[in-house]
Amino acid sequence: MEIKFDKEYLSEMYYNGQSSDKKHRFQPQVVRKYQRCIDLLEGATNIETLYQYNALNCKVLKGDKAGISSIRVNDQYRIEFTVTKVETKTIVTVCNILELSNHYK
Repeated sequence: MEIKFDKEYLSEMYYNGQSSDKKHRFQPQVVRKYQRCIDLLEGATNIETLYQYNALNCKVLKGDKAGISSIRVNDQYRIEFTVTKVETKTIVTVCNILELSNHYK
């Protein structure tokens, strides 16, 4: 799948290992796992392929986040993304990396 980043700091974290924006700084182990998750997204042939990785806990979100999917980076963070199909290509747009609240624990 082709990967696009919705925000600059997400792209910087993937390619540079850190963000120049001080608001979006993460610990090195979180960044490494984020990069691995993006690599898995890129290597997947379709979204259904991600369901075989139990550690990712891939979900299609409901309610006010309908149309957005998410995968787990670790117990504390998730990556939210959208999936669109253009002709024969599947494009994944990484929207956000968010910290899970106590609601999910």
